[in-house]
Amino acid sequence: GMKRDAAVQSAQATVQSASKTVQQCYCAVSPDTAQAQMMFFFSFPTVCGIRQNRTVKSMSARIVNGIAAADAGDWPWQASLQLNNIHRCGATLISNIWLLSAAHCFKDVKHPHKWTATFGPLLRPPSLKRFIKKIIIHEKYRYPGVDYDIALLKLSKQVEFTSIVHHVCLPDPYQVFPYNTYAVVTGWGALSNDGECPSPNALQEATIKLIDPQICNRKEVYSGVITPRMLCAGYLEGGVDACQGDSGGPLVTPDSRSMWYLVGIVSWGEECAKPNKPGVYTRVTYFRTWITSKTGIYHWESSLVSLQNLQAKSTASVTNYTTHQRKAVM
Repeated sequence: GMKRDAAVQSAQATVQSASKTVQQCYCAVSPDTAQAQMMFFFSFPTVCGIRQNRTVKSMSARIVNGIAAADAGDWPWQASLQLNNIHRCGATLISNIWLLSAAHCFKDVKHPHKWTATFGPLLRPPSLKRFIKKIIIHEKYRYPGVDYDIALLKLSKQVEFTSIVHHVCLPDPYQVFPYNTYAVVTGWGALSNDGECPSPNALQEATIKLIDPQICNRKEVYSGVITPRMLCAGYLEGGVDACQGDSGGPLVTPDSRSMWYLVGIVSWGEECAKPNKPGVYTRVTYFRTWITSKTGIYHWESSLVSLQNLQAKSTASVTNYTTHQRKAVM
């Protein structure tokens, strides 16, 4: 309790102090001229990972036990994937035409024209709606397995970036996100483990910690099933987690300039928010070159890159492990 509160306060202070540097960073070009200021405002939407409201409300709080983040522009890259206007999965805007999500969202319905994507913090009314033109599921994904749980979706038409709808930063393949640091997961998934409540209308957020795969592969946690393509995040004591319907959505973390990077994609877990059963996410750095090969999105956003390899040592098979994929509530 108190330890968690102190850690949360310290993390919030870090995020807030990082927030203050963002304008200095982008206005450094010669802020005294009106022309430079105009350029700043016009180029703002093309900069990835910038949030209109730079505080993180959930530093106190799954999205079971998370909090609503209903302000427009809070998490502008979050999308809802819908079948017949019903929210089924989350997704993340990574360019003006591509979304990234989880492969298992499409196990039953693979036809792109049946899906729509909506943007904005409310499911109803959405700020923007797009049809899906193409779905690319990773070639090595095999349901009901949980490895290679990644998919790309191409929108029928580009979105125009605004403060309410724009893209997250993609990490470069060797970018390092240290374990034990905070990240934020967002989505419209179930608010309780039994998943009986309908999806909330307002986007929810929760702040969780990145967990070392060696810890996550301990016998009492996931017993060796975490592969180098997965990332654990949450709290071993339980209480805060993603859940059904959050699948495919973003796990993001800010850099020192308050630009937010996509670290993970909500994938699976054993139930929701249980002790020793943190959420498991698809590790985006592992798939960064795959994303480029399919989309042509190449820009590496980070300038200072540690070449340390993040991959977990485990290559254990996950086929015999009973998992609870974070499917949408039917």
